[in-house]
Amino acid sequence: MAMGWLTVLKMLPWSDVIENAPKVAQGAKKLWNTVGKKPAAPAPAVNGQGSPDDTGLTLAAVQAQLAALQVATAELHQQMLESSALIGSLAEQNTQLIARLEVNRQRVLWLAGVLLVLVVVLAIKLF
Repeated sequence: MAMGWLTVLKMLPWSDVIENAPKVAQGAKKLWNTVGKKPAAPAPAVNGQGSPDDTGLTLAAVQAQLAALQVATAELHQQMLESSALIGSLAEQNTQLIARLEVNRQRVLWLAGVLLVLVVVLAIKLF
């Protein structure tokens, strides 16, 4: 299982991932700012007056349905705000993770170079 993950990680175009990480974070921040600026749906204004005839009952039913839809819209707007905040947070974490991966990649390359030098020195001393 570990070899499968290593193969996948080796095949990733890390330079593209690292290059695009700030763009992803900026896009998430832009989304958050755009969604955060939109006002929530206004509170439902239900008219308490209704007439006893059929038209009045239909109007009252439509008003009740409209009020329910406005409440549902407000709830969806709140969920969208929370989702946008989560996306922004995940994008920021992704940026930090990519930066750490780049540091680790550079360290591994440096250690590989040191190891190569040590192997060459050891080979020269032994032969």
